[in-house]
Amino acid sequence: MDFNIVTQLSNKQMIQLERLFQLEWWTKGREFPDIKRMVEHSDFIVGYIEPGTDELIAFARVLTDYVYKGLIFDVIVKEAYRGRDLGSALINTILEEPYLRDVKHFELYCRPEMVPFYHKWGFSEKLGDLTFMRLINS
Repeated sequence: MDFNIVTQLSNKQMIQLERLFQLEWWTKGREFPDIKRMVEHSDFIVGYIEPGTDELIAFARVLTDYVYKGLIFDVIVKEAYRGRDLGSALINTILEEPYLRDVKHFELYCRPEMVPFYHKWGFSEKLGDLTFMRLINS
């Protein structure tokens, strides 16, 4: 793969992340100050950039306690770069990160059409009696 990996984003790359987010239904409307704060408070981030331009073309982040749970969020690849295994590279980088080695369960949210993609790593939607719940704090 001819892309560079980063685990910190420059301000320019944060702006590029905001642009990436505006193109997806699930992240559209996120604003730069909130994105900056979100990245700063994530426990681990990973991005892929285009060499020469430093353009952010793929991103994911993890919130974790480093023992029991690691929640993977915002797995996103710029549309023009899809089909080049960057999504797989993001997940592999997270699962191979030494700081996350002791995490017992990685979890994520995904659309039904993405379930087969995540099955490749052993993610399962069969969680027994668990129910996904949400409180919207307004």
